[in-house]
Amino acid sequence: MTRTAEVRARTGGLDVRKITYTEADIDKRVRAMGKEITRAYQDGEELLVLGLLKGSFIFLADLVRHIERPVQVDFLVASSYGSGTVSSGDVKLVYDPDAVMEGRHLLLVEDIVDSGNTMNRLIPLLEQRGPKSLEIVALLHKHIAPNLVKEPRWVGFDAPQEFLIGYGLDHSEKYRNLPFIASL
Repeated sequence: MTRTAEVRARTGGLDVRKITYTEADIDKRVRAMGKEITRAYQDGEELLVLGLLKGSFIFLADLVRHIERPVQVDFLVASSYGSGTVSSGDVKLVYDPDAVMEGRHLLLVEDIVDSGNTMNRLIPLLEQRGPKSLEIVALLHKHIAPNLVKEPRWVGFDAPQEFLIGYGLDHSEKYRNLPFIASL
């Protein structure tokens, strides 16, 4: 089976413009980020890793396996897309975690930073909960948000100005399972 046929089989026949990041590219970068994060938290305290669902779940699962220190994982759900390919700007917090954040190192895991609406809504909310530190790790960053309240400390890849699917990223709840990231 050719690579094109394999991609079409995995996407149910959807033609993608290109494979933006291969499975190997992603694996190499996620491993490196895990090591960087491990080095950044040397105080021996547990790290609370908070994933933004649904897009971050695959990235988070791979990332925490490469963080060599105690971690607790929890999630929150925020949405600003609906079924479109452009952020609506209206961020809804659908699930708020029960984990205690006060006095703890908090690492927020985001799949992609594009409009900045989700980050700008969540960061002040999380800071109000009194974490010892709050950092962001994003798999992808489009660098188009004009006024981010906080930039990610770790970024996997600078993303192109395209709509991306795969490795947790979806279009209308489809294609999250792709092991690569592709542009539509």
